Amino acid sequence: MHLNERNQRPMLIDGELCESVGGQWLPSLNPATEAVIGHIPAGNADDVERAAAAAEHAWPAWQALGVEGRAERLREVARRLTEQAESLLTVEVADTGNTVTSLRRDVADAAWGLNFYAGLGYELKGETIPATAESLHFTVREPYGVVGRIVPFNHPLMFATARTAAALMAGNAVVVKPPETSSLSATMLAEICRDVLPAGVMNIVTGLGKDAGDAIARNPRIKRIAFIGSPATGRQIQRSAAEVGGKHISLELGGKNPLIVFPDADLEAAKDAAVRGMNFLWQGQSCGSTSRLLVHDSIYDQFVEAVAARVARIRLGDPQSAETDMGAINSQAQYQRVLDYVEIARRDGARLVTGGKRPAGEPFKRGYWIEPTVFADVTPQMRIAQEEVFGPILSIMRWSTPEEALRMANGVEYGLTASVWTWDIQAALATSTRLRTGYIWVNGVGTHFKGMPYGGYKSSGVGREEGIEEMLSYTETKAINLVGPFGYR
Repeated sequence: MHLNERNQRPMLIDGELCESVGGQWLPSLNPATEAVIGHIPAGNADDVERAAAAAEHAWPAWQALGVEGRAERLREVARRLTEQAESLLTVEVADTGNTVTSLRRDVADAAWGLNFYAGLGYELKGETIPATAESLHFTVREPYGVVGRIVPFNHPLMFATARTAAALMAGNAVVVKPPETSSLSATMLAEICRDVLPAGVMNIVTGLGKDAGDAIARNPRIKRIAFIGSPATGRQIQRSAAEVGGKHISLELGGKNPLIVFPDADLEAAKDAAVRGMNFLWQGQSCGSTSRLLVHDSIYDQFVEAVAARVARIRLGDPQSAETDMGAINSQAQYQRVLDYVEIARRDGARLVTGGKRPAGEPFKRGYWIEPTVFADVTPQMRIAQEEVFGPILSIMRWSTPEEALRMANGVEYGLTASVWTWDIQAALATSTRLRTGYIWVNGVGTHFKGMPYGGYKSSGVGREEGIEEMLSYTETKAINLVGPFGYR
């Protein structure tokens, strides 16, 4: 793909690559340079309706293909993604600001997710319920029909593929809305899906969230919606969907995730984990980032010094270079949000240890660049201890008793992930069972183990993804009663 301002990339509706019915286009910028690298259609409610109608027409035949037929096509999409991996990688790096090192794994995970659910299809099972001599009772799983998937900007390609695979394998047709700031890889996916999947099974509608995204929530043909993003947007999707009817909605929302370090932990490993768990590799733009580092008072000072030193060594630079550790913030709006939180933290009395400003040097004069940032002496009432920044800001807090650590960890509206560091199995279990959090690592951080359900408590979301639960969530259960006699005589 040629990345320049004249590059217009169509979306996919009913098996055709097309522009919006309104004829408008949105620019896509390289966050590292602010250069326009392409344009995407400004999809609207009319485009969503076209896509939903096509999906409604397509899904019965897609379901009728059966498990093997659908799996064969998903595996072919995965094969072509792998074949085009380097091209997809180059475009995704330029379009998101993420580094080539981080996104290489994303491209691989996109293909892996398709293959994983292709192989899981035979688990779309019903149940038999104990019968009498006069009747037989059983259940079957059937697709919703048309489902919508709204994708965030931090993992555009991976979420548009691996996170639609479960819905497709369950027999649904899908309308995907990519992120408005980073849709170019989705337009490449559109070309692959046009050639592999039946028309209308996969529809990709680009555009602004307030237009195309809200239209997905409100479209009455779309019976099931999955969203990853902010709690505010998640709640708006729930409100919009409720205005047109009952819909099944799953939400993976924000996180203000704690990494809790006990004094008996492997301290060197925990210091490395504190930096790794913050996901500076993604500029902190990950809902699973452990952005609150909760350290026991007896080891607090050494932890602040060691973690700050590690963070200061993170290399910023060209996201296309394998030598770069951290890239640019995804958009101007997100960049300004991060800068605002730096000032909020200072005003609230947090101590800036490292970072907090645009890096020096010619390569960083344009683009959405900020140094990886660490604040120490953060207290639970401060806004950076309570609110998700979604940027490279790590807050370090101190605690004296396990009860205090738990109060701090649970004392936010979020509950997505947590990490606990201790060799004391009693302390590990006691802490894990009392954390109001959906996904917990003990002496680890950041890894999504294949097949493990991922999702949050409280304002971090509704539902679970990444395992069999995700695929089953794209089906409805039908109960069937047959009157006999069927029993033994």
